[in-house]
Parts: sequence; structure tokens; C-alpha cells
Amino acid sequence: MDTTTGGSRQHWMRISTPCFLSVRASITEARRQNGIAFENTPAIGRITVSSPAILRPLEGINAAKDYSKQIKPFNFLLNCHVRPFGHPVGVDPTRFHLIAPYEADPAKWTQMQWFDKYSGRFFRISSSEHYSRRQTASIKTNGDVISEYAFHAESKCSDAQGRICGKKTNGQLQRRHVQIDRIRFIGKESNVLEEVDAGMIHATNDVYTEYVDLRRDEWERNFKPALMKTSILKMSTESLFSRRTIINWRRGKSRPHPRNLALLARTLQGLGLLKWDFKS
Repeated sequence: MDTTTGGSRQHWMRISTPCFLSVRASITEARRQNGIAFENTPAIGRITVSSPAILRPLEGINAAKDYSKQIKPFNFLLNCHVRPFGHPVGVDPTRFHLIAPYEADPAKWTQMQWFDKYSGRFFRISSSEHYSRRQTASIKTNGDVISEYAFHAESKCSDAQGRICGKKTNGQLQRRHVQIDRIRFIGKESNVLEEVDAGMIHATNDVYTEYVDLRRDEWERNFKPALMKTSILKMSTESLFSRRTIINWRRGKSRPHPRNLALLARTLQGLGLLKWDFKS
């Protein structure tokens, strides 16, 4: 939510208190007599042009403007969030996000042209319609955001019986017990932290970078040691791979194709040499 129109602590308390009361009322299923004054207004946030990754998609907008009217580094932008199934027809939801030049007047937000940072196309927004059009996206209201918070799932926690916390879970939660499947070295979203916090990135592939260490990957730590525990003849008979192929794998001269790796995993599991479930 954009709470930038007033900077005082009292102003923030006037805005946040009804939100917390609404969340509490939703959880206890109490009937509220009075609604929240701004629950039907669009849920618009404010972000800063703090990196080249944010400024780069705006080159098309800036090209047609004088320098004095261009969006520059450290200027503010508006940022909105599309409802489920509210994306315009024909767009990819994982690569669609609308931004606009900063505007403090909420009455103008639905009248403005919004810019998709991925395609460079312009769209309109609407918070009053629960369906989208070809050139209009249906976006969340502040009431939608409050309701989602009251019933959002928490994958890191479980309920009193140890079941994964879902949208309808209530009561005291506890931390989940996890079992390590495999170790992967990744670079998280630290270099695009602001975009992630603002909800501007929707596909995890745009965030995570995996660093593969061939000396410590699944093949070296799990498959190859298991392959060395059985004879070449038995492995060839059980898996239908040739003796030469298995010898090359054992000696480190080659590695199996992902499809062959899945077949090899099933064979090693059948022989009791691989204890964990392989996921390609």
C-alpha cells in the first residue's frame, strides 16, 4: 500500500490500525459493522528507480520526452499488483508487471497509462472489475491485500499435528522438520532485492542463479559412489547400459544424459544403493 502522502507517525497509525483490526476480525470470523474507508481503493505501492535494471525498461517512455520530464535515477514510480486471473488476455503472468510515473492523487491512478516493464506495452488498470480485458488489467484493492494476509499460507510452519500450514490453518504454529534432499549452491535475490520486495519479479528463474561445482554435485556425492559399490556386469544387466558406458562413468570420463541419469537412479534404488528420491 502507498502510505507516502503523509510522513508522520500519527498518520501511519491512522492507516495501519484499521488494517490490523480487520485482520483480527477476519481470523476470529467476527462481523464488522463498519468497513475500512480505503479498502476499495487500488493497492498501489511506491518504488525507487535505484538500479539500471529498473531504469532500462523505461527507455521507451523517456525517449519521447524532454530531459526535464524524463524518469531519472532515484525518482519514484508507482507499482501495482494484478489479481489472480486478472491479467490482460494473451500475456504471460510470470513476465508481466505494470509500473507508472509517480502520481500522488489516487483518483488519477485508474485513468493513467501503465507500462509493462517486460513487453513495453501500455495498459489500463481497474480495481472495480474482477475480470480483465485485452488492454485492461484487474488489480488488487487494499481490501484484497488485507484479506490475503489474514489467510496466507506459511510454508515454513506446520500446525499442532505437524501438517503443512495452509490458508485455513489456525491456532498455534510450529517450525517444520525438514529432511535434506540435496544441496544446491544458489545466489539469491540480493542483487534485485528491491524489485523482489516490490513484487516486480514473478518468475524464480529471474532471481536465482545456481552455481554448479562439478566436484561436489549430486553425481560425485551420490551416484558415482553408489555405482562403485556394485559390479560392472550386474549394473549392466540391471540397467541395460553397456559395459563401456558404465566403465566411463566410473572412471569419470563421461556423465550420463539427464534422462539416463533418471534411469540410473531407479536402477540404483532398486539395488538398495541409493537411499533418496532423485528429482531431475
